[in-house]
This record gives sequence, C-alpha cells and structure tokens, in this order.
Amino acid sequence: MLSVLIIGGIAASVAIGYKTSYNTGFFAIVFAYLIGCFGLGMSTKEVIGGWPISTMFVIFSVSLFYNFALVNGTLEKTARYLLYACRKFPGLLPFALYLASAGIAALGAGFFTVMAFMAPVTLLICKEAKMDKLTGAVAINCGALSGANFMTSGSGIIFRGLIEEAGLPDQSFSYSAIIFAASVIFSLLLIAAFRYLPKSNRAIGKEMTFEKPEAFTHQQKINLYLMIAMIITVLVFPILHIILPDVSWIGFVNSKLDVGLVAVLFSVIALFFHLAPQKEVIAKVPWNTIIMICGVGMLINVAIKAGTLDMLAAWAGSSLPSWFVPIAFSVIGAIMSFFSSTLGVVCPALYPLVPTLAEASGISPLVLFTCIVIGAQSSAISPFSSGGSLVLGSCSTEEERNEMFPRLLFLAVPASVGASTVFNLILSFLL
Repeated sequence: MLSVLIIGGIAASVAIGYKTSYNTGFFAIVFAYLIGCFGLGMSTKEVIGGWPISTMFVIFSVSLFYNFALVNGTLEKTARYLLYACRKFPGLLPFALYLASAGIAALGAGFFTVMAFMAPVTLLICKEAKMDKLTGAVAINCGALSGANFMTSGSGIIFRGLIEEAGLPDQSFSYSAIIFAASVIFSLLLIAAFRYLPKSNRAIGKEMTFEKPEAFTHQQKINLYLMIAMIITVLVFPILHIILPDVSWIGFVNSKLDVGLVAVLFSVIALFFHLAPQKEVIAKVPWNTIIMICGVGMLINVAIKAGTLDMLAAWAGSSLPSWFVPIAFSVIGAIMSFFSSTLGVVCPALYPLVPTLAEASGISPLVLFTCIVIGAQSSAISPFSSGGSLVLGSCSTEEERNEMFPRLLFLAVPASVGASTVFNLILSFLL
C-alpha cells in the first residue's frame, strides 16, 4: 500500500507541477514528509536527511563557475566562432548549430542556458539560410542535451552523482563518458535524418552571409583559459587512473579531486580576475533545477526506505523479457520527460532502480543507465517539455509559434522517440 502511495506521490508531483507551473520539487518534498513521517514512521530528521547535499553542492558550484563566462559573453562569442567555422560548408549548417550548442553546453553552460541563447539565433539563421526551422530546433536541442552530458558539464555531473548514489562510485566516470558518447552518436544520426530527408532543406545556406565575430576581449580570453584549465584538471586524473590503476600517486590525487570543490576554486580565481560581477553570477545559479532534483531525491529516499524500488525492480526483472527491459526503461523515460525534466524527475526516479534490476535481469547497469538518458532526452523537444517550450518562446510571431507547435508535437517528438527506441535496442546488444 505504501509503495502505491509513493508511486502515486511521484506521479502527482509531476502532474501538479506541470498543471500549475510550480516547481515539482516542492510537491515531492510534501509527499516525502507526509508518506515518510506518517506512513513509514520515519523521523523528521530522516526525511530531511534524504536531501542530496552532494548533488546540490555540485550543481551549485559548477554553475557558479560557468556563470562567469555566461555573464561576460565568453559563451556567446564561442558559439558565434563555431558557426563562422562553417562558412565554407553551408549545407552542413545543422551540424554547425549542433556543434555550437554542444560546445557551449560541454563548457558548462547547461541545457537551459544554451537553448535560451541559441533558440532565437537559430530561428533567425534558419530564415536567412532557407532551412527548415524544425531541423534547426532539433539540431540545437540535441546539441544542448548531448553537450551537457559531457562528464564535467551540468547533466554529466548529475549523472555521475546519481550513479554514485545508486552504489556504483567506481564506475560513475566511465559510465558517464559512455552515456555522453552514446548521446552524441544518437544526436548526429537524428540530425542527419532531419537534414537530408525533407525536400525543404535542399537549398540550405545558398544565400547566407557569415560574418566573422569580434575578437575575444582580454577578460573573455582569461575566462576561456580558465574553463579549459578546469576541464583538464577534472578530466586528466580520472583518465590516468583508468589507464594506470596501479600508480599510487595518481590514485591519491584522483581520490582527492571533486568537481564541485575544483569549480569553487576556479570561481575564486575568476573573482580575483574580476571576470564578472559576483551578484550577477550568483543570481544565475539554477535554483529551480536544484530544488526540483533535490526535492524528488527526498521522495526517492522515502521510496528506498519503503522498499518500493526493490519491488519495482523485482517485478520488471521477473515479468519482462531481459531484452525488453532496456526498451521499457527507454520508453518510460521518454513518456516521463514528455511533461517533466530529465534531470529533475526522470533520472532521480529511475536511476536508483538500476542496480537491483540489473542484478535481477542479468543486464549491465551501463545499458540501463544509458537507455534511460537517451530515451528521456528524446522527448525533450516536446512543446510541453523544456526544450520545445524554449523553442516556442523564441518564435518571433504568434503565427510562427502556432505553426511550430504541431510540428514539434506530432513530427519531432514521435520521430525522436521512435529513433531512440531503435537506437537503444541496438545499443543493448552492443554494450
């Protein structure tokens, strides 16, 4: 009975959050309190203890550092240079938009920031380049998603944290790297389909002029060097430790590296270089995302205490054919993400199921983690989800918005979800 209440609480949190446009995390916290304290008999301290402090700290600290580049224009200028690099190959413009979005997201801007910046620019570029706007929307959505999946960027860091919380700390880096690689491959295949199948894209870029962006300012150059230095710092030692696991000093340094603490260190350096006003940088920390992820995390912790996750994993492991389990999780992730956030709802809800389900079904946890992400992110272009809503919000006229809405809902979403299901089926046999 309690498990049914918890599952209902998760569903109700998502539904109420969608209906009211209020943060899903608030409702998840309320359900965690009511079910945990009055249903399970947990103490209030136990319920509050379910707040994932380490996940919150990492999101806060990493976004804090990359907000310097957002505020002083380093990320925007980087995007324009990436687009300018495509001037000799206008037919590859969708892939240039993808690389621009993925590059900025991988540098740490995060999905929402990239979409908010790239969507208005992309719709204008599509008009000038005679490119189908849906193709441009899919390109930047895929870029923002897969780029953010990079191991040191926002989504990648969250995936690593959730994998560690699921009981696989030693595999978190390598698993997140494979998730990133899989999302890039899937994105490029999907963009290629949207680029080459529609007849409307045959004249892309024929009359477009590419203007060279202004040079980076002194501040922006320093910020760019700091971002590169941070990426190298948090990537080198985990990679070296995988290659040279028996070298003790590499293992020691790697054990002392934490991406959140490193980000704070680089943020302090950025402050002393006066790269952006502190007030503006702090104001851009994604508090809504933090509340959503941590609030759902509290409810998931109650579910763990009640044995709900073990029950669901046992049911899936015994009731579904092994080959179908990854596909089921892919489709479930896509359905959940249609209305809600992959990072705030889908992954925190499904990732804790993976270890038990993997053991029960004999499937590699890596396959399930990857299928959840690819499936969930495939429906992010939905007009009811974050990606699609940002595209609609960037339309310049109501007429353009009315035209884009059904194309996102009835063309982009089914094509993307269908492609992700096939991709995940193939992936489950390869990994």
